[in-house]
Amino acid sequence: MALTATIFKAELTLSDMDRDYYATHNLTVALHPSETESRMMLRLLAFALNANEDLAFSKGISNPEEPDLWQHHPNGTITHWIDLGMPDEKRLRKACGNAERVTVYCYGPRAPQVWWDGIKNKVQRFDNLSVIYVDHDSEVALEGCVNRTMQLQAMIQDGQVWFGTTDNNIEIGLDRWYPAGK
Repeated sequence: MALTATIFKAELTLSDMDRDYYATHNLTVALHPSETESRMMLRLLAFALNANEDLAFSKGISNPEEPDLWQHHPNGTITHWIDLGMPDEKRLRKACGNAERVTVYCYGPRAPQVWWDGIKNKVQRFDNLSVIYVDHDSEVALEGCVNRTMQLQAMIQDGQVWFGTTDNNIEIGLDRWYPAGK
């Protein structure tokens, strides 16, 4: 018998002062059987960091040809491709060729740095790529926010990110690896 996804509901209230974007999004998120709760929370964080009315979750893990999140133009072209993890050069080349903008949120205690050291020289030709590392302590802390029905808040100001619930608000550590200094 195949395992099925677990459905989570999240009301995300977002105050992004850096982009002057304020909204509440009612989201339905499927936790794939092979996905951890912290990775699901990272998808919600990635949504908050890039939120707009056209951003959507894709089939993600269920369809390896799709990113975790994406945004489309009305004509169907991809404006923003968002992946979590450590995609290989082939996937990054495909994403950068198919989307106006590509963002990768990598995470984990040590593996991302090893991944990044092995791939950074190969991706410098992609001027539409951003790679951001989510601090491992932030990733672990996000698990404390998991609930089948979540009321989440995100506040972004001057590059600082606070994300969580009224009882568990976490300062998220983000480190931009590529392009440096943006």
